[in-house]
Amino acid sequence: MRRGVFAGSAVAVLMLTAACGSGENSAGKGDSVQPVGDSKQAGSGYDGYGGGSGAVPAADTVKTGPAGELKVKASAELGSTVTDSAGFTLYRFDKDTPKPPKSNCEGDCATAWPAVSADDASAGEGIDKSLLGSVERADGTKQLTLAGWPVYRYAKDTKAGDTLGEGVGGTWHVLAPDGKPAKAGGGAGSGSGADPSAGGGAGAGAGAGSGAGQAGGQEQAKADPISVNRNTKLGPILSDAEGRTLYRFDKDSAWPMKTNCLDACLNTWKPAKAVDKELVKGIPAELVGTFKRPDGTEQLTIDCWPVYTFTGDKEAGDINGQGKQGVWFAVSDKGKKVTATG
Repeated sequence: MRRGVFAGSAVAVLMLTAACGSGENSAGKGDSVQPVGDSKQAGSGYDGYGGGSGAVPAADTVKTGPAGELKVKASAELGSTVTDSAGFTLYRFDKDTPKPPKSNCEGDCATAWPAVSADDASAGEGIDKSLLGSVERADGTKQLTLAGWPVYRYAKDTKAGDTLGEGVGGTWHVLAPDGKPAKAGGGAGSGSGADPSAGGGAGAGAGAGSGAGQAGGQEQAKADPISVNRNTKLGPILSDAEGRTLYRFDKDSAWPMKTNCLDACLNTWKPAKAVDKELVKGIPAELVGTFKRPDGTEQLTIDCWPVYTFTGDKEAGDINGQGKQGVWFAVSDKGKKVTATG
């Protein structure tokens, strides 16, 4: 009987060990470097959350010419959105600036997010023509702007009406007619999707919406609790619901799960909050777990490693914590430590 109980216990321990930190060493047991994919692949820097191939469609499947007459399209999920004359969804990038207009999407980013040419662009019904403008890109071409924000299409939107770029990396958003991020219940030009970075914007849009529309704009769809940000330098890495990069600490351990970030460490590195793994998309659900910290709070774990955000990351997508002190590293979409240089 004792032999049977012992054997059963051993199997349980082995199964738990395999589930936690599989394929990697715990802290203090050697380097667990994981290779990162070629960051030069088209679109690898700013691509979607999905865990698939991430292939960007061939150039001839993406409309890259002038926008023509901009249109307003109603969306059940996003409210009023802006499309080009062919119905392709138009986007803005939070890392750009509207005053003065400036694009910060070049190189691989511009492959995944083609800039919309300002040539022949015009405002259709529901769009204030005074909000249209242009900005000169690094290559000398003129890019369309809406309320000062440079305008883009998304390479993975292969047919009219697609909105696959919404929320990518926590920094890409479908455009509303007033140049702000489109949000359900906002209405055309209602201004309900208030964007602090716009600083008031160039004009209030095509008319202020009703009070009901403004109230509805406050009910935003919840962001994915964990997302995949395809960083140009690090490859696909994990972010929290606010787009903040998630990091792991080499001095922690995955088996047994243990944190060594305590006291003063917590002033700089904030334990990521536990999430409902049933709501996680883009990464295997079995990688997601929780860990009870010494103070009794629940911390998110990825592949059984406690994960954190870095107070030095000021904007969504920042990777200022990468490689800090040689012990803090971003986490890949496979749950592994990323050791590439940021």
